[in-house]
Amino acid sequence: MLEGTQKLKFPWEDFHGPNLGYVMEQYDRYKLDPSSIDIELKEIFDTWGSPSIETKQTKSSTENETISVEKMTKIADAVNLVTNIRRRGHLNASIYPFEDFKENNEFLVLEEFDLTEEDLKAIPAHLLCKDAPAHVTNGLEAYQYLKEVYKKSIAFEFSHVHNYEEKTWLLKMVESGTIFKDLSKVKRTSILKRLTEVEGFEQFLHRTFVGQKRFSIEGLDMLVPVLDELISSAVQVGTDTINIGMAHRGRLNVLAHVLGKPYEIIFSEFQHASNEDLITLEGSIGFNYGWSGDVKYHLGANKQIKEENSIRAKVTLANNPSHLEFIDPIVEGYTRAAQEERSKKGYPKQDSNAAMSILIHGDAAFPGEGIVAETLNLNKLTGFQTGGTIHIIANNMIGFTTESRDSRSTKYASDIAKGYEIPIVHVNADDPEACIAAVYLAMEYRKRFNSDFLIDLIGYRRFGHNEMDEPAMTQPKLYEKVRKHPTVRELYSYKLENEGVLTSEDIEKINEEVQITLKNAYAKVPDNKVEQVHEIRLPKFVNSGLPELKTAVDKSELLKLNEELINWPENFNVFSKLQRILEKRAKALSEDGKVEWALGEALAFASILEDGTPIRLTGQDSQRGTFSQRHIVLHDVETGDFYSPLHRLSNANASFAVHNSPLSEGSVLGFEYGYNVFAPETLVLWEAQYGDFANAAQVFFDQFIAAGRAKWGQKSGLIMLLPHGFEGQGPEHSSGRLERFLQLAAEDSWQIANLTSAAQYFHILRRQADLLKREEVRPLVIMTPKSLLRNPHTVSTITDLSEGEFKPIIEQPGLGNVPEKVKRLVLCSGKVSIDLADKLKSLEGNTDWVHILRVEELYPFPKKMILAILNHLTSLEEIVWVQEEPQNMGAWLFIDPRLRELAPEGVNVRYIGRRRRQSPAAGDPNIHKKDQDRIVTEALTENVLDQSFVKLK
Repeated sequence: MLEGTQKLKFPWEDFHGPNLGYVMEQYDRYKLDPSSIDIELKEIFDTWGSPSIETKQTKSSTENETISVEKMTKIADAVNLVTNIRRRGHLNASIYPFEDFKENNEFLVLEEFDLTEEDLKAIPAHLLCKDAPAHVTNGLEAYQYLKEVYKKSIAFEFSHVHNYEEKTWLLKMVESGTIFKDLSKVKRTSILKRLTEVEGFEQFLHRTFVGQKRFSIEGLDMLVPVLDELISSAVQVGTDTINIGMAHRGRLNVLAHVLGKPYEIIFSEFQHASNEDLITLEGSIGFNYGWSGDVKYHLGANKQIKEENSIRAKVTLANNPSHLEFIDPIVEGYTRAAQEERSKKGYPKQDSNAAMSILIHGDAAFPGEGIVAETLNLNKLTGFQTGGTIHIIANNMIGFTTESRDSRSTKYASDIAKGYEIPIVHVNADDPEACIAAVYLAMEYRKRFNSDFLIDLIGYRRFGHNEMDEPAMTQPKLYEKVRKHPTVRELYSYKLENEGVLTSEDIEKINEEVQITLKNAYAKVPDNKVEQVHEIRLPKFVNSGLPELKTAVDKSELLKLNEELINWPENFNVFSKLQRILEKRAKALSEDGKVEWALGEALAFASILEDGTPIRLTGQDSQRGTFSQRHIVLHDVETGDFYSPLHRLSNANASFAVHNSPLSEGSVLGFEYGYNVFAPETLVLWEAQYGDFANAAQVFFDQFIAAGRAKWGQKSGLIMLLPHGFEGQGPEHSSGRLERFLQLAAEDSWQIANLTSAAQYFHILRRQADLLKREEVRPLVIMTPKSLLRNPHTVSTITDLSEGEFKPIIEQPGLGNVPEKVKRLVLCSGKVSIDLADKLKSLEGNTDWVHILRVEELYPFPKKMILAILNHLTSLEEIVWVQEEPQNMGAWLFIDPRLRELAPEGVNVRYIGRRRRQSPAAGDPNIHKKDQDRIVTEALTENVLDQSFVKLK
């Protein structure tokens, strides 16, 4: 509006109507507080003063009309009035099923704005509502029209949307009436039929399976037709993948009616009857079962939408345990994976229209669980955006037994979305046609602006949190209303009958057909319950180890890749210090055959890309590396442009994506897990800035990554890189909490490694890339180094890469040469292994009495390899586990029973390390150093009784 005004002789010359009214309003604010307005406008007021009509100059006398200041003030007041209606009209809307409508006049009364009806009649309608229908001719009619628009059973919050184009478009869609389509008889009848199916299904379950949990949808029945409409609209514009995330409220109904899970399958799960003969043969429904399974209201499913013999789209409802909103970033990851084409070098090519995510939130969980805000923050981030998610708050107006006043500090459950400029529509779930209008607006917005949209579907909960609860204990007044309140099916039936769309006979026929379908489905369920309880049957690949895989790469190929890694464009200006580091790194390989950690990783990535496996790496500092070690993305010091050598490899056959992530562990880890599940051919890595930061993502480890396959058959090859090592940095940057991952290790849930060389890292990455194609694939947890990134003991040779393989156990070079003389076998893992290697240099005398094994892969535990070594140590007296973590942390509690099982008769098993602690590490580096010296000295001192250990015990 103000563009170019400073260039005019007098800036207010071309301002008329509401524009001039707006400027006058801003001038009033300027006089009270100049800093409260836009800086550009402030500068104009500083220079030109008041925009009052007396000082306004006109271009010619023929255009000069004398308009009083009073009239312009009235226009400004009228603009303020309608702006107030737009901003606060939602407070006056009929969006609550149980609240009788009472007009809130405080922001609608003309007198509050010093206006009369005659004042408004004198103002043209288009100055106040340019998108009003043709019959609205003056300001009074515009005012009355807008009042009606904003007090329906659908309400709008757009004032927090800062983008002018978006906000203007949203207002036009609402105020022109475009979102309210005239629905045909067929459409309205189909909505009623769907509502009848939804209600009939719930009532059938209620009568047939008395007292069993089902987390009924009743009170928010319109959620199912809303999902129908969203999916249909998406498919019509060519979207072929729709991913849905939701908690358990209404899940069975969504499975039945949106995903098409047959009633008889669901009934059999309630009946605990065998359903093997009931599984659909049609093949368009996919069910998610692992070997240990999950409760029925956590399970997901897949559905193919077909047209003749072709598949038009795939709908996925993600498996979700009771950690409610934690499914949100996982579904976002699903969707991004489905949108990207990864077969060519460079960053993947994204098509936002290819896939869409729908997230259904609870009204208590949406503001209450921080993972929601973390997920909303991904909305517009380059590495994580999905072109617009449709969010639905399934708003019961209660959480378990807690009312809204006790569960949030905001008026609406949706208010947190305002901070991310997401448009919000509140809609009464008892008004089906208003709900359809909300869907239309949401989908049109996503199509135009590729951004998130939120529908706050406001209803109620007909029963308690589950059907075994009595809600009247805690909300007696509310549930007195609920019992008397007709269902949305009944309300819509009355409406269609009163409007002559359907007769009472038509409505009854629909109901009868639904009941017959339900009864026929129930009749198919076997009478016999599964009486015999068998042990869980594990698949063949569980606990059977990994296949032998070749991970070595020819030396000539490694040298070629090494050259390409420092071959940046001719006019690209790398930071001089960094350039020297990278060139020195490359030279070390070419001349001395030395491979340090970061180069080993880069060569692994490069060779994996040549093999045709896409890679995606994310973390808070993953492009550079937390410890300034990776530098996989370079920045031009003059232009700020960025470049990755992995995008220009001559023989790369797949994409490479590396993104710095937001300061969020939970949402990003969940996103990467979801991405990997949906793109199983892709090597996906998530990197914590420090290993202990993974604490903030524990739910994803516990509920999804470690257990997802056992519960749902959901395969993942996700790699998690967790910097770990005790180096005197205090308790918060020492431990990746190795013990927690080991505690979750069972049934080949994942691999856990604590590595000590670049070659080991190189080979395990390449092994994981190969495993992606195999049934034995599983997630990989790596405790990655910090100071060891540059330690000479971790440097490997090019031969280690070109001729070697991953070794679960490494024997310390120079020890164990005379097996029959070894009295003590020291086992260790990770950084303390290098500390022991350093200590060995200072030892004087014979070291034949001791041998050291580095356990590089802690799980699956390399039992056979250790046993083979023990069989040669005929004079062994003791096995010692050495670690730097406190005794109640690290690997000891996992290792202890396994070593005792392996120990030959008469051989003692004991621990050397820190005592049990509350905190992972000391805060004083001097104390840390002293303790570390004690540990390595004791481990390598012969014939010394471990008095400290005895005391600790």
